[in-house]
Amino acid sequence: MATVLGRWLAAAVAICFLTGLFSHFVQETPAWLHIPTRPASLYRVTQGLHVLSGTVAVPLLLAKLWTVYPKLFAKPELKTLLERGSILVLVSAMALELFLGYLNTLQWYPWPFPFKQTHYALAWIIVGALLVHIAVKLPLIRAHWRRTTEAVPESLPPATTGLTRRGLFRTVAGAASLVGISTIGQSVSAFGPVAVLAPRKPNIGPQGLPVNRTAHDAGVSAVAADWRFTVSGPQQLSLSLADLQQLPQRRSALPIACVEGWSQGAHWEGIRIRDLLELCGAPASSRVRVVSMEKGGFYATTELPPEYAADPLTLLALRLNGAELALDHGFPARIIAPNRPGVLQTKWVHRLEVIR
Repeated sequence: MATVLGRWLAAAVAICFLTGLFSHFVQETPAWLHIPTRPASLYRVTQGLHVLSGTVAVPLLLAKLWTVYPKLFAKPELKTLLERGSILVLVSAMALELFLGYLNTLQWYPWPFPFKQTHYALAWIIVGALLVHIAVKLPLIRAHWRRTTEAVPESLPPATTGLTRRGLFRTVAGAASLVGISTIGQSVSAFGPVAVLAPRKPNIGPQGLPVNRTAHDAGVSAVAADWRFTVSGPQQLSLSLADLQQLPQRRSALPIACVEGWSQGAHWEGIRIRDLLELCGAPASSRVRVVSMEKGGFYATTELPPEYAADPLTLLALRLNGAELALDHGFPARIIAPNRPGVLQTKWVHRLEVIR
């Protein structure tokens, strides 16, 4: 039982780790790594899988611990200290990782440390402890990997009278599936009505799109009538909202995909960033700093790498789903780009700076 449940849990952990690693590198891209802008919905898929696999891992972890819990409290022998140590680190780190990750989906941070850095560090601790645990248990894993159901007793211990091994597997699989179905609706609209565990629901919010950070939370209460949008480059541009609306407008069908796992497609209209760069005399392959009117947020200033700035789908968006942007969606202007986390789709933009 421990081997079978371990395989299920390992699959969930592997998917969660790899998709989380991709999310981390999209947000903090090292110089040696190139993140493609296409497929445009790649981040939507990977981050949806990240949160889904992490959520499904909770019942799998509980079931895995149930199968071995008597041995967890047995007095360790000297030769088993490494094994016990790896289990202690693995279980503690995984439980904390899943707990912090779930609270992040609720956008509740009752701790003083930074979530993103802690979440990333815990992921590597889990991987290290897991490798040690697998190495120690490899002989047992090999012995039980292909054992048939006839090779071991079908009944479970007396404390679970009436529940067979197959019954336990069905129960655990059903619980994991139920948790997944009740969560995935935040990114797959068809499951929206049954997404009772999802903190975000499709089509709910201003202009039919959910909002993570409102204008009030960002300290943007109103936009002055004399608001100007500036581009700092070889030639300085200063444009009013009316000026921006007179420039050639383009359309992009792109999703908002947030690190909390929810996502939804939308139709955007605005000016291509590459066109604004051309107007100020900068090459389309420029790196661009995006500055928001937001006050005090971690992402009030972001950067568009050259491949994003040059992509024809990347817009300084002025309209959403056929209407002027709502204030909570970034009025008067925001960034929308393909394969990009929602936290980097900067809202309330008032300045672009050409870095190089």
